Amino acid sequence: MRDLVIPICRLERLFDACLWAEGPAYMAGADCVVWSDIPNNRILQWVEGLGTRTFENVSNFANGNTIDREGRLVSCEHQARAVTRREHDGSRTVLATHFDGKRLNSPNDVVVKSDGSIWFTDPTYGILTDYEGERAEPEQDGCYVYRLQPETGEVEAVVRSMVKPNGLAFSSDERRLYVSDTGVSHQTGGPHHIMAFDLDATGHPEKEKVFAEISPGVPDGFRLDEFGNIWSSSGNGVQVFSPDGDYLGRVAVPEAVSNLTFGGSRNNRLFITATTSLYAIYVGVRGLTRRKAL
Repeated sequence: MRDLVIPICRLERLFDACLWAEGPAYMAGADCVVWSDIPNNRILQWVEGLGTRTFENVSNFANGNTIDREGRLVSCEHQARAVTRREHDGSRTVLATHFDGKRLNSPNDVVVKSDGSIWFTDPTYGILTDYEGERAEPEQDGCYVYRLQPETGEVEAVVRSMVKPNGLAFSSDERRLYVSDTGVSHQTGGPHHIMAFDLDATGHPEKEKVFAEISPGVPDGFRLDEFGNIWSSSGNGVQVFSPDGDYLGRVAVPEAVSNLTFGGSRNNRLFITATTSLYAIYVGVRGLTRRKAL
């Protein structure tokens, strides 16, 4: 852990007026961070030297966000029960709303693979109450992990074995998929761990195993650094695990962490959403993916 952090760097609180901060994504082209304030139904944007502004005033209770290979913002919208993409001209493209003829639950977190496919989780958090979406009965038989082909609109359920799939990420070679299960939030004794899946020759997950358990709290969201270490949300900060699943240490945060992402001009700044706030801290490693500015 000594090699992963910089002892003289302190945690900075960049903004602190959210009800529940989630889904940070670093936009290299604008050198800024966007993130969701789910209950306030908005997406916020922070820029160094300029501070925070409202990026999208009505976000359909957006949760997870990511940037695709062309620098476009891809979001999971609870109220619309959809995965959407913001085009460069500002227009909104709906990518997925249904699977097998039924509405999705409430897409939660999302990543884009190098082949352009979009992978997202679909627990029921956004339809359980009106606080983070709109209360409704689920139409799906379970909470799944999906793979979406944006060119064709094809949606495929690739993982059906989880209680509440939440955060997700790929290894550097994309031969392994990590997905967190936060089922303990609504099930006594339920899961609060990160699962690891090997991908077969067709890119489908198989050979699942528990990678790491998170306590206190849950692994709501996580990201990998350049050496394959996993930096995960938890109830007491950002917990860090080696590629073999060994616990290395944590970055203490004064609020329960929901999610995080690497960013900044050198990809060595960790941006953290935690309950009401957006935090940042410089670390000793870079994030796994170094996107070039557009």
